[in-house]
Amino acid sequence: MTQFLPANLLALFAPRDPLPYLPPPQPKHVNEDCTLTGVGLYGHLFEDPVDTPEAIKCPSRLERKEAKRMEKEESQKNRIEQELSTWDPQNDPNATGDAFKTVFVSRINYDTREDKLQREFEEFGYIRKIHMVRDVRTGKPRGYAFIEYETEKGMRAAYKYGDGKKIDGRRVVVDIERGRTVKNWKPRRFGGGLGGSRIGAPEFNITHSGRVDPRQYQEKLDRAQRARDRALNNDNEKERSRSREGSGDRSERRRSLSVRVLSKKMISGRSKEDRKKGQRQRTR
Repeated sequence: MTQFLPANLLALFAPRDPLPYLPPPQPKHVNEDCTLTGVGLYGHLFEDPVDTPEAIKCPSRLERKEAKRMEKEESQKNRIEQELSTWDPQNDPNATGDAFKTVFVSRINYDTREDKLQREFEEFGYIRKIHMVRDVRTGKPRGYAFIEYETEKGMRAAYKYGDGKKIDGRRVVVDIERGRTVKNWKPRRFGGGLGGSRIGAPEFNITHSGRVDPRQYQEKLDRAQRARDRALNNDNEKERSRSREGSGDRSERRRSLSVRVLSKKMISGRSKEDRKKGQRQRTR
């Protein structure tokens, strides 16, 4: 029957070529003079424990974050000291007028115009000049201004009754011009000021409006520092416990593996004995 198949189908049933003959591999040369000894002969070559260097401790995530924050604070402190050495408010060309008749108004709405600010504060006295501070590059308002009154009485009235006044949906803060009137005064950009809205985390910042005495939020500063220290200690404790748990888990896995192997051997041994007993009973 196969003789009637075409050649292309007969090729499918053709045997393959025989495998080529390869000589057997030669055994590797073994040095007969070589003798195997224990490790104890080379104990003098090991490093002395006294000369062993201390283990390098890798900092945790919070420690790296804290170091980065401290480095940033140090660079910021150096920059502030350099700028503070050249800062002289008495010779500032923008600070014109009588400092004892001028009030400082902050937290102003960025959409508030100068005429609106004048209408709100001229009820305390006649205003001589209003200087709204703007960004040098963009020209946009920065949210604070200096208002100079004709009399010191108007300045005192604005300081007493203007603080917390709501203008365009925001309550402003009114204070005296401390740059030229208070000795050794430092503005906010140099680490001074009286504000408490940027202490740290949102739960530590002061959100109410009005003037704030630094003594009122010193407790919040201390609480924020204690919270950072507590978080750093918790992170270190977690890493130590994780390392202990890892070693404990490995020993527990070894014990469970040995128990499983032993139980399998016992079960297999019992099954063999049961089969032998069954064969003896059937032969009887």
